[in-house]
Amino acid sequence: MKNDNNLTLFERYLNKEIGIEFKACLYFFAILFFYCVNRMINGDYSAEILHMAEMIFGCYIMGYIQVFLFNNFDESDKMGPLEWTGLGICTLLYCLVSYFGGWFDKKLSVTLCFAAYVIFTYICAYLIYKFKRKVDDKILNKELELFKENHKKVNDNGE
Repeated sequence: MKNDNNLTLFERYLNKEIGIEFKACLYFFAILFFYCVNRMINGDYSAEILHMAEMIFGCYIMGYIQVFLFNNFDESDKMGPLEWTGLGICTLLYCLVSYFGGWFDKKLSVTLCFAAYVIFTYICAYLIYKFKRKVDDKILNKELELFKENHKKVNDNGE
């Protein structure tokens, strides 16, 4: 079964799954960094394995939510109402899991700082993806121009 951009159903599925896997790893690392810094500030140099399990499972679930419910908002071309709603809901869900999971000892002030950090992380990811698309576009346009020049030379030579 093929769609308009010539990808099979399996290829489209695999592409989404790889994106979600990458997204889960990226956000898990960001959340784990905040968690560890918070623990170190409080004089605790250990991390709870249960908290890390909650984080990674939460990141996977949030990846599916981002991709399937909110149109992959951190990779979108522009931040419209749907994307901002997705950012807000995903941030709220991360904060709820962190609060009820006790990642920050149920301290509301730290949870609010975590919310700001998650929003900052999402905005950074959005800007990085946007920049990467611009660079990729430049590279593709340059390669297209080179192809056109070479194709024209071949046609001019009668080859």
